[in-house]
Amino acid sequence: MQSSLIPSRFVDSDHPRVVEFAELSRGPSCDPRAQAVSLYYAVRDQIRYNPYVFSPDHETLKASHALVAGESYCVPKALLLAACARHCEIPARIGLADVRNHLSTPRLIEMLRSEVFAMHGYTELFIEGQWVKATPAFNLALCQMFKVEPLEFDGRSDSVFHPFNADGARYVEYLADHGQFDDLPLELFFGHLRQCYPHLFEEGSAFLRGDLQAEAASMHEGGR
Repeated sequence: MQSSLIPSRFVDSDHPRVVEFAELSRGPSCDPRAQAVSLYYAVRDQIRYNPYVFSPDHETLKASHALVAGESYCVPKALLLAACARHCEIPARIGLADVRNHLSTPRLIEMLRSEVFAMHGYTELFIEGQWVKATPAFNLALCQMFKVEPLEFDGRSDSVFHPFNADGARYVEYLADHGQFDDLPLELFFGHLRQCYPHLFEEGSAFLRGDLQAEAASMHEGGR
């Protein structure tokens, strides 16, 4: 369990900004489960989800970078939750999976050239004697734009994407799980992404421009 409690390169739980955020977000309870729940909602809603900020720069993957930037995608957000949990002495690790996302913007799907979101990141927390999955990716405002229920977390049951939205339409399908890790496995992570999206790693790729929440808002306004 020790390796799931100590700071690491990307789960930089000893970073001053992470320490400050964790202390402010852990809540008043001394109960680890209650603290984990409070940390989950803080990361979910205070860090906006925006996949367009993806970068091959390794520094942008750190938990502290997501916190300082105020927006990120699933992997750094999952790393941030893990970092906050470790600061609060809750064992935590990163999980990676491939998912098919049916609720995205046409522009994002066009730029990915796929509905498959490879290397989706989630967090696993060791609470009350068991590992529990937590997925702090989609913030509340973004879910409201897409008219889907935000993922809740109670510290006892796995918090993973729903297969259907409130209207019964396909939402997210889990295709493959790559496992859980004490720190982000860089070679596996980038190797798989390059295999799935080689065009994103070409020089001058236009992928790194956009705001998913703004696109969702535009779609919402257009559908009225």
